[in-house]
This record gives sequence, structure tokens and C-alpha cells, in this order.
Amino acid sequence: MRISLIFLLIFLFSSQSHSEVDDWSSYGKDSGGGHYSKATQITPENVKNLKKVWTHRSGDYHQGTNWTEDVTPNSSQQTSFQATPLLVNETLYYCTPYNRVFALDSETGEEKWIFDPEVEIEQKALLHCRGVGSWIDDNKSEEDECYHRIITGTIDAELFSIDGKTGQLCKDFGNKGRIDLRTGLGNHNPAYYYSVSPPAIIGDLIIIGGGIADNVSTSVPGGVVRAYDIRSGELVWYWDPIPPGQEPILDDTGRQLYQRGTTNVWSIISTDPELNLIYLPTGNTASDNYGGHRNGSDYYSSSVVALNASNGEVVWHFQTVYHDIWDYDVPSQPTFYDIEKDGKIIKALAQTTKMGFVFLLNRETGEPIFPIEEREVPQGAVEGDYVTKTQPYPTKPAPLTPTYLDPEDVFGFTPWDRGYCKKAAEDLRNEGLYTPPSLQGSVHYPSAIGGANWGGPAIDASRNILIANTMNLSSTIVMIPRSDCDKALKDLAKDSVQSRFSALQQNEGTPYCTIRAFGFMSPLGVPCTKPPWGNLTAIDLNTGEHLWQIPLGTSKDLAPFPFHWIKGAPNIGGPTVTKSGVTFIAATSDYYLRAFNTETGEELVKLRLPTGGHATPMTYKNKNGRQFVVIAAGGHWAVGSPASDHLIAYALPE
Repeated sequence: MRISLIFLLIFLFSSQSHSEVDDWSSYGKDSGGGHYSKATQITPENVKNLKKVWTHRSGDYHQGTNWTEDVTPNSSQQTSFQATPLLVNETLYYCTPYNRVFALDSETGEEKWIFDPEVEIEQKALLHCRGVGSWIDDNKSEEDECYHRIITGTIDAELFSIDGKTGQLCKDFGNKGRIDLRTGLGNHNPAYYYSVSPPAIIGDLIIIGGGIADNVSTSVPGGVVRAYDIRSGELVWYWDPIPPGQEPILDDTGRQLYQRGTTNVWSIISTDPELNLIYLPTGNTASDNYGGHRNGSDYYSSSVVALNASNGEVVWHFQTVYHDIWDYDVPSQPTFYDIEKDGKIIKALAQTTKMGFVFLLNRETGEPIFPIEEREVPQGAVEGDYVTKTQPYPTKPAPLTPTYLDPEDVFGFTPWDRGYCKKAAEDLRNEGLYTPPSLQGSVHYPSAIGGANWGGPAIDASRNILIANTMNLSSTIVMIPRSDCDKALKDLAKDSVQSRFSALQQNEGTPYCTIRAFGFMSPLGVPCTKPPWGNLTAIDLNTGEHLWQIPLGTSKDLAPFPFHWIKGAPNIGGPTVTKSGVTFIAATSDYYLRAFNTETGEELVKLRLPTGGHATPMTYKNKNGRQFVVIAAGGHWAVGSPASDHLIAYALPE
């Protein structure tokens, strides 16, 4: 009897520990994001014991131009490895900057298969892929072809359906396994339209938007969002983001054409099968920094838009920026959580923004969880354009980043470069958030790369804590009359510093081109904003209050010795959280994967990477109960970390 009892206890313990593999079946872990894993083997106490257990390298990377150089749509830009792998049925799936898809054994990192879409990588301004989609056909058995499908888009704007078991195309989908996403978009430069974010899936539909090149023309392809049947590839419906009541453009046969230059959806889409809703984070209408020609076509710009999944009709939308002329796209996945209010459970979502604001909304209705105020903003746009009198400000949570660059509080390594920043901040239009672009030049703070960006927040569902990484950087915009736009940048720039760190963008179809710097820099190449240049913040979603905020990363690998001491680094990527209370994030310009205590913000460990890990890590528990943490380390041109192709897995010693 005693032996039987012991075996029973062993069986129960084993079943509880290993009964369920913790799959990561969508980019954000779940279809509503959150990057939240229930795996608990790795804890705040033992995370310091993590060891590298395998590395996979695809070979798909190259060096190229960086953020201080030309990054036009036809330039040869450095690759950036931004993928978050999926885990489905013990197999990891990820895409490379060349859009090849790899299937790996999740225990060893060994290759199972490779799919190569053979994209043309020359003269592409964007060479990255953030992830793939996954779908299992309940009408088939595991032995059937395409029982499990991997869905992926490419920088060449094609959509592929791949057999998850073999890596072969599903021939019943589209044209022998592929769909041309350029259909209906009209003639355009191939570099102007691409698909780099993972397709969303709801029911038996694939939902996909597209990325559009910024500041090149008002006639770039439109931002249509399309729904395809996941088995056949047939187009089921589309949403063309034109304002209500505006007449669509028709071709000679009476079919609607996708309108050019409209709001696009380049970031990660969320879906809620229970509510039958799709949530779109929209960009802004072309061109980014001038909107005098839009005539209301930016009605859905810089918004969260909820669509009915059955027919693509708008259920509600919430606009985070009115008449956006600052390139303040909604950059990240609308992220789901639940909150109790007045005795009722509200299905909610959190939306991080480039302004450093977090909007908390009821995801059934779009109504705010906490009040949102209309506040007056700086006035006086360039001739032909306008700015609205007010913009929406959430009362909770408080902003994640500063919104005004005080000339008396600028930064520099020396009095000389600090003096340059002070004078420039005084000479430019500098009235805080939403200072309009101007002929004299305007400070843009936070910059168009954040605040927050596409990495999005993580939400610990067991604690209702949101974790978000942000940047504390400013940029500059100078509007140039069209008559001068054929001049060289060096002749138009106010000084050699502006010329070094800026790009001339043509904005064809508008009265202005722009000189745009993604970083407001000193002559020594140092941000004029005061450190920290990057933070990690925790928010209590029940109260809307900040729990803690800490500098994220250091200036190691960014600044020369002895300036490694600066805390808070530029960062691109996102966090992941676990039920055990650990937050994992790389993202920084220094080459580390870090782990933090979710409740306190205490840094628990940092693991050295071969280059910057500018992706969102993922974690999973395999069939034996062992928990892995996986991060892509491939660098990013915007923060100066060199390109590479390392996919690295960590685990506790067995």
C-alpha cells in the first residue's frame, strides 16, 4: 500500500509539472498580445543560473547603411533580426531578415526544415521580419498535408502558406501556396510596400495589413487591410481606410480601387475570437509631416480601429493623435487584459504610443477606462496646413517619457557639445509635445521612434502589471519649400551637425520636402536629451499608477570608454513576463539580455549577447517541463548595433 501511494504521488506531481507544453502560438504569445507565459520553472531566485544551451544561425544578414546615413526606400540598409519565434507542437518557427522560415527542434535548436521564398533583397530599405502566423486545421488529422499551416508575409509583399510539418507550400492556397499582396495597389516602386509584421489569424481568416515607405510621396500604395480564407487563399473582405461618407474610387468596371496614400497598418494586429473583433494599430496618412492635402482622409490615422471579423466593418475606433503630422503612428500591438470596475469585469486593452502615452480602453466599446482630457497644444503650422486646437491626453497612466526639451537641461559630454545643443534647442521651435513642423525647424519630442515603439508592452495577467520599454530621445524636422528641394542636403542644412545626422525626404505631391533627423544630436554624436535615454516602466493596471521606473541598459557598446557609465540606453524591442514574476528584455544598444523582478524592477541578471537583441524574447516549457528563454540577437541600424543572425536559447542547468 505504501509503495502504491508513493507511485501515485509521483504520478500526480509529474502530471502537474509536465502535463501541458506551454506553446507560444502567436507573436505576442496570445492573439491579444501580452507576452505572458505561465511557465514557472525560472524564478527571481534562480534566474541567475541561466546558461546558453544552443544557438542557431541562419546566415541571413549583412551590414549596410545606418541611421546616420541615407535610409531612402532604395538604399541598401543593414539587416535587423527582429523575429520572435513561435512554439507549436515542440517545434520553433521563425523568419529571417531575408524572409526565409526555419523550423527548429525546441530542445536542441537543430533544423527540421527551411522554406525559402527567394525574395529579392537588393535595394530594399527594410530587411526584417518580426514573425510568422500559425493555424491548425481541425478538419484534418495530424497525418494530413497542411494540418498545421505557417503563414508568413515578405518584404516583396507576398503571402505564403507553408506546411508546418514539412516546410512545403500548401498548394491549395492562392496560386500554388502564395498570394501577391500588390494586387489592387496600382503601379508603384516595389520598395514602397512590404509586409514585415506577422499576419493575424481569427477563425479561418488571415488578417494582414502592409507597411508603406514614409515621406516619399502622397501617391504611395494605400493601407488596405485584407482578410483571406486560410485554406483557399480567397479574398473574403477588405477594409479600405477611407472616412465614412467618402465615395470610393472605382475602376472602369465599377470595382473599388484601394485608395492611395491612406492610413496603413504596419504593426502587429490583435484578434479576440470571443468578441469576433479585430484590433488594428494604424499609422498616419501620407505624407507624414504635412497634411494640408488630406481633406479628412486621416480620419482613421494614428488610431486603434476595431473591425467586425465577419465582414470588416468598423465597430469603433479611438484616435490617439488628431491630424497627425509628427509621424506618431500607433506602433504596437493592442494588448489585452481584464479589469474589475464597479463590480464588473471589463475586457480592456492597453495601447502604448510613440508619445509615451498609454491609452487604456474598453475593447468592446472603445471607451476609456480612465478619463481622457482634451488639452490645448502649440499652434501655427506651415502655410497650407493646420493643427487641431487640442489633442487627447490620458489622465492615467502618467506619461512614460518627458515631453519638453528644456534648453537649460540639455546634455553633452563637454561644455562645447552641450553648448551646441542648448543653442539649437533655443533656435528651433521648441514648445513641447506637438510642436508643429516649421520652416525654421522644430524639436520633435519624443521623437518618431518613441517613446514606445513596435516591441509593445508585456502584461503579467496574474498581477495585472504592464511592463513597457521606452526611449527618451528627441529629433528635429525642418520644412523646405518645394522650390528648394532639388538642392543637396549639405546646402539646405543649417550646419554640418544637422547634415551628418539628417536625411532629405522628398514628400512628392506636397509643397514641402523635409530635413528629418531621427536623433537630435550633439557634434560628438551624443543625444541632446539628458540621460536616461531608455527606461523600463511598470504600471498597475488596476489603479493606473506607475509602480516603478528604472533606466534600461547602459552606454556600453554605444559610447567610447570611459563613458560606459551612463545608465539608460536607446532601445528597440520588447519585454516578456512570466507567472513566476520575471521580466525578460534585451532591446538595448548594449548587448545584453536582462531579467528583472516584475514587482520591484530589481535587475536580477544580465546575459551577454554577440550584438544587440532588438526583438521580443519568448519563453516556453517543453514536454519534459524544462523552461527555455529564446532571443534573436541581430543588431539594429537605428541604435548602431551591428547586424548578425544569432537565435539563442537559455535554460537552467538540467
